[in-house]
Amino acid sequence: QVQVVESGGGLVQAGGSLRLSCAASGRIFRINFMGWYRQAPGKQRELVAAMTSGGRTTYADSVKGRFTISRDNAKNTVYLQMNSLKPDDTAVYYCKVVVTTPLIAEYDYWGQGTQVTVSS
Repeated sequence: QVQVVESGGGLVQAGGSLRLSCAASGRIFRINFMGWYRQAPGKQRELVAAMTSGGRTTYADSVKGRFTISRDNAKNTVYLQMNSLKPDDTAVYYCKVVVTTPLIAEYDYWGQGTQVTVSS
């Protein structure tokens, strides 16, 4: 069993910053992928930023230059630094972790989500 816990959401004014954290724990042999997704009301969930085990990063075009994903391998934790926030960034942010278990099986795990609200 693997647990994924997010933190760091909240209310911020446009132009402000927030830092999200996502920690994975449990029966983990290797973490292959850690990523942040978001879902705004009435919209589909979309990828915001992700990082592979090799350190390759991917960003949505809408957040390039404003958001930065980083990872602490020792803590199995991924961060999302969000700067120059806009009202359009308002959404529930979810962390996804793809792990290989000690039995060498790969599974996806999602966190419970954290609300980010950007006021204009």
